[in-house]
Amino acid sequence: MERTRGIPLHAKILIGLVLGAICGSIGQALWAKDDTFVWTVANVMEPIGTIFMRMLFMIVVPLLFSALVMGVMEIGDARKVGRVGLLSLLMTLLLSGIAVGIGITAVNLVKPGEGIDHSKVSTAMPSSAAKDAEKAAAKAKESREKKPADYVLEMVPTNPVKSAAEAMDGGLFALMFFGIVFGLAMSKVDAEKSLPVKQFLEGLFAVSQQVIEFALRMAPYGVFALGFKTTALLGLDALGALGKYAILVLVALAFHQFVVYSLAILTIAKRSPLEFFRQIRTVMVTAFATSSSNATLPTALKVAEEEVGLPRDISSFVLTVGATANQNGTALFEGITVLFLAQFYGIHLEVGQQVTVMFLSILAGVGTAGVPGGSWPLIAIVLLNIGVPVEGIGLCIGIDRILDMSRTVLNVTGDITIAACVTKLMGGKVQDVPEEALA
Repeated sequence: MERTRGIPLHAKILIGLVLGAICGSIGQALWAKDDTFVWTVANVMEPIGTIFMRMLFMIVVPLLFSALVMGVMEIGDARKVGRVGLLSLLMTLLLSGIAVGIGITAVNLVKPGEGIDHSKVSTAMPSSAAKDAEKAAAKAKESREKKPADYVLEMVPTNPVKSAAEAMDGGLFALMFFGIVFGLAMSKVDAEKSLPVKQFLEGLFAVSQQVIEFALRMAPYGVFALGFKTTALLGLDALGALGKYAILVLVALAFHQFVVYSLAILTIAKRSPLEFFRQIRTVMVTAFATSSSNATLPTALKVAEEEVGLPRDISSFVLTVGATANQNGTALFEGITVLFLAQFYGIHLEVGQQVTVMFLSILAGVGTAGVPGGSWPLIAIVLLNIGVPVEGIGLCIGIDRILDMSRTVLNVTGDITIAACVTKLMGGKVQDVPEEALA
């Protein structure tokens, strides 16, 4: 994060959340029924917070499409390196699925979003969010009458442009399906012919990231307004739930890092987990400090070869693809965040809806930018698709810095874990990998 006037942006966001919560709580205690205070909440704080959230919404479609296509295109290239790519893909899906499963199980067991007076929560929703929730409930009722074949047909768009326009109103699956097909198709086209499209998508992705930067610069004020509004209507109960959510995320990340990855290293890679974590400690520290899988990639490549002893041909491919397409920590975090906010707003998600969240979180792990704050636009679109008010993101963003740093550690550790496992499964060397495929 960049610094302005000596204060890091993440610190400003946290300060905005704390000040907003304190001011809102004081207002609730002293002037809860005062007309001026009520008017301020509805006509000043809510619009500021809404503008901040819309800054994130407006970039969702180009960010999601460009990131997903490039991620899938790189996975598609995996077929050029034979078994390395296939094993990497299977390991990525396995570990991502386990990660999201851990997150969803943890939320259902701990229920960090419960304990809030949901009669107050309903008044805390802006009218637009309440309408979205009602609309989602109506869609859920309709979905019970659909046949399994209907779901499959809806995932295949007849008009991807229309699906993009309706991405926040039920067209997400169709847009993702199109992105997956488009990415796979690009991986099969001659590199020279697909280069202009690739460059356009890379440019679109870079511009989308910059828009996120603009939104994050506004975040201290947006988070202040959202924190003020939430605590003005809900009191300090909201902050208690937020604390439980943060602790749950950190515990779930630690469990996946030191239990799931350790088991993979021990049983598949046939290595000592303690020795493995000692070897990659520099990578983990770099990931924690930068909050960016992409920024950590050079260090990860160096450590994988020199410290862990992985073959360059395997590690360079797996780690490069993994920086975009293997975001275990992000997938776990997104699953917990979505279910937490559903609990927070008193919205019950059926088992089928939770499976949908799990599936979307795994896909979002492929389509998430490997930079600080890159997951929030995709979390927003998942929330919109299941009828959960997205303004709750404002509270979570306020404490996101430490969570972002921690999940990035999980992401890059997962990349090296997969590389170590693939190396063992390949017998320690790759004989069928063309040099040009690794360039």
